[in-house]
Amino acid sequence: MPISGVEAAERLVLDTSAYAAMCRGDDEVLDWIASAGAVVMSVIVIGELEAGFAMGDRARANRVALADFLAEPFVHEFPASRSTARHYGEVFCRLKSAGTPLPVNDIWIAAATLDCGGHLLTLDRDFARIDNLSSTVLPVG
Repeated sequence: MPISGVEAAERLVLDTSAYAAMCRGDDEVLDWIASAGAVVMSVIVIGELEAGFAMGDRARANRVALADFLAEPFVHEFPASRSTARHYGEVFCRLKSAGTPLPVNDIWIAAATLDCGGHLLTLDRDFARIDNLSSTVLPVG
């Protein structure tokens, strides 16, 4: 089923902003997730979420919600590997050479997406600057 003109992703990678939108009940994010063959959560995104949980006042509830989501059979954790690191180096170099650097964690998230052959779902427009990254940037709001 097409979503916003794009075929559903076999491996849908959620970044931190897409996970947060899902938790808020964003219909478009929920539609993407429902149409995906699998949802992939990079350890980098999980780390960003953990940092946010630790800084907030609902850490336990947020960790329980994340653990429940990660336990779903269609959700897969994706670790950083040597191959992910190679993708990171390539993306970092291209962005730096073009004079368009991104935050380090965003480059790692892009590298994990490239490494797993996934399609990134995000609300962060910075990812659109990565030429070979399969991604959909949803509008904020």
